[in-house]
Amino acid sequence: MTATAERPALRSQRLNQLTHAPHSELDALVKSHAPFDTRESFARFVVAQYLFQSELQALYNDPQLIAIVPDLAERCRAEQARLDLADLDTAVPAAFPGAVHNPSLGAAMGWIFVSEGSKLGAAFLIKRAVGLGLSDSFGARHLGEPAGGRAEGWKQFTRILDGLELSAEEEAAAEQGAVAAFERFTELLKHAYATAPKAELA
Repeated sequence: MTATAERPALRSQRLNQLTHAPHSELDALVKSHAPFDTRESFARFVVAQYLFQSELQALYNDPQLIAIVPDLAERCRAEQARLDLADLDTAVPAAFPGAVHNPSLGAAMGWIFVSEGSKLGAAFLIKRAVGLGLSDSFGARHLGEPAGGRAEGWKQFTRILDGLELSAEEEAAAEQGAVAAFERFTELLKHAYATAPKAELA
């Protein structure tokens, strides 16, 4: 690919392209922890998911963002992840320093883009979770299919994202936000496994 390669016309495609490297790094890190080998290992994965979703809860409930994405509040999975932790006999973790705080509109949309996009990958993850005796009603709720379907929910979100008029500054903030979201989840995943009770992962 040359430096003059065509830039995708749609914002969602640009963000996908831009986050390819951090996304691949995160996928490799997830695999290295083998979350689907045991329930104990999966529970650490859910700890990271809960921390990430709870950090984004303020964005999902932000009136300015709900005015842009009407069903945004219902899309948040923090509560499902909290219930999964209870199912897995795992304590709700304390907040981890460094959460996103009052991002600009562009940055917020970049973060939500990553969170919403992860629901597509969750379709594969929940099939793996079934092997541990878990489901979208026990232990793996946060991986369950959203109301209306994964593909349709993603299409609705990306249509809104792609149609949003952003200044050059906010466009750059959206790109930075999307990359930062992958980096943050990577950080939270490392933290979740580092703080696992030693007996759990022995």
